[in-house]
Amino acid sequence: MKIDAFDIRILEALQEDASLSNQEIADRVGLSPSPCSRRIRLLHEAGVIRSTVARLAPEKLGLDLSVLIHIRMDRHTPERFNNFEEIVRGYPEVQECYLITGQEADYQLKVIVPNMDEYQRFLLEKITRIEGVIGVHSSFVLRKPIDSTALPLTYLKRGPKKLEQEKGSEPFFS
Repeated sequence: MKIDAFDIRILEALQEDASLSNQEIADRVGLSPSPCSRRIRLLHEAGVIRSTVARLAPEKLGLDLSVLIHIRMDRHTPERFNNFEEIVRGYPEVQECYLITGQEADYQLKVIVPNMDEYQRFLLEKITRIEGVIGVHSSFVLRKPIDSTALPLTYLKRGPKKLEQEKGSEPFFS
């Protein structure tokens, strides 16, 4: 899909507030409602927009403890990694899971729980029981000076020529 300036403005509006009506988005980006709706549908169909969700305030729901967990595995095999990922995918406490390099850990998880007691329960009853987990290092989030899900669309605004030169590939926006 070719992304143009209207699409970028639509994506910026949706990242800022996904609850905007089609009319509100159309007004913000300078389109009439029908073309705006069609563009949003195409962005969904192309997979550019994966989903539209409500961001909840964890502290308002008693989910006060955010933890970054580094996990070390015993073997680096596809089967071991697939098993681990399948299991943690089923834990609602896990907000993000990354297979990483450059650290002594193999995975980094972002976990949200109500308090330290619940974290201890999560760690001992779930994470450490996963086959292959041989090391866990926890870091507790004290504050989130930046808490955003918005992607940096400014890179798309540079234009196709500049991005092609940087990427060495076909333009993805016209």
